[in-house]
Amino acid sequence: MSRPNLVVVGDVLLDREVVGSTTRLCPDAPAPVIDVERVDEGPGGAGLAAVLGAGADVDVTLIAPVADDAAGERVRAGLAAAGVDLVALGHEGATRTKCRIRIGHQVVARLDEGGPAAPLGRLPRRALEALEAADGILVSCYGAGTTRMEPLREVLADKAGQVPVIWDPHPRGAPPIAGCAVATPNAAEAAEAVAASGRSVARPPDVAAELVQRWRSTAVSVTVGAEGVWLARSDGDVLRIPAPECHDGDTCGAGDRYASTVAVALTRGQHLSDAIRLGVAEASAWVAAGGVSAHRVGSAAAADRPDGGSPRRRDPDVVTRLGEAAAMGLAREVHARGGALIATGGCFDVLHAGHVQSLRAARALGDALVVLLNSDASVRRLKGRSRPVQTERDRAQVLLALDAVDAVVIFDEDEPSAVLDRIRPDVWAKGADYAGAVLPEADLVRSWGGRVQILPLLPGRSTTAILKDAG
Repeated sequence: MSRPNLVVVGDVLLDREVVGSTTRLCPDAPAPVIDVERVDEGPGGAGLAAVLGAGADVDVTLIAPVADDAAGERVRAGLAAAGVDLVALGHEGATRTKCRIRIGHQVVARLDEGGPAAPLGRLPRRALEALEAADGILVSCYGAGTTRMEPLREVLADKAGQVPVIWDPHPRGAPPIAGCAVATPNAAEAAEAVAASGRSVARPPDVAAELVQRWRSTAVSVTVGAEGVWLARSDGDVLRIPAPECHDGDTCGAGDRYASTVAVALTRGQHLSDAIRLGVAEASAWVAAGGVSAHRVGSAAAADRPDGGSPRRRDPDVVTRLGEAAAMGLAREVHARGGALIATGGCFDVLHAGHVQSLRAARALGDALVVLLNSDASVRRLKGRSRPVQTERDRAQVLLALDAVDAVVIFDEDEPSAVLDRIRPDVWAKGADYAGAVLPEADLVRSWGGRVQILPLLPGRSTTAILKDAG
């Protein structure tokens, strides 16, 4: 079967991040002197949404104004490297560039330049052909004017009756066309849209219900950060989809992660509520993993690999990546190149979507992931004589088939402190069901300078519930 075609339409910018450290102040002003350690950059706005969609096994075409300048060329190069097919519109002015200045994990300033980035000229034939062939359309508006192009709006209005159109609005952009499958404003954007009409509606569920009628959309999801999403449908239903608990993350790019995930899911034919739940989970995992900064670093590391960033080729014999010796060798390799080793643990008896999300979020925290797997005897002591339903060897083989997992160590104890002390990962990652609980191994991990990271959970997924329903 051919892969689905997702078309992203919107406004592009160049995202840059200057990362450094500081130990002194300027002699001539009360300002820190920042020693630059690295500069990361890539497509932002609709460009980031397109790149994220292209990483989800769909064919992505981006229709957006792109300037003919040096920054615009770097945007084009970033899109091409991600496998995004660009249909460039005319662009007014220089490329919009947003540059965050960061000391460690703290953003201290942002520099904006360029623009106005409004589209120039007519809608090219290639854009019309791409829209005609689309299985789904994501409109990623960043207020530069693309969503105000009347010929484009006419085509989008026609397509809204044929394929899902997902509209991520901006206060400076045009309102969504009628018939969108879902519009995805954040709380501030939604409140501003309601206030513009003179209405006084404060609560997010009421705001979502108001906008679904005003915009004549099938649904409106209002994202409210750590609280999750309020989803209002045209049939009058309003429900809240909570977000997994997330600590100390970076929210930059989370809106694009959410919108692109929802768009990909709907393009593949998933139900709206399932797509929204998946979007919430993926956005939470994105924040927990370090936001767009972690994404840029991970992409750069992949590009520097000898294979050019292609999927890692794995030895088909799982023995080479199973066991403590394999994990120790992996740790030496990762630390030799200055990387970070991540470890997580659990029974993984019946692998489900929640497991996969947590493993992906854990892997995104560093350069390699070791899973510490409870042995059959350990699972029986923890879960009862009816568990596990799969042997430790089978569970290890399933885990090692996942691209996120680099090695598996099976341990017999009730908790993994002993093997952790020998492997000594940089990060010990556990699910949000442990948030607020005392982890026996937490102090141990911190004793060698490691840290504990709580990962978001995908609501409603658990092995116990799956086995109960199956019984």
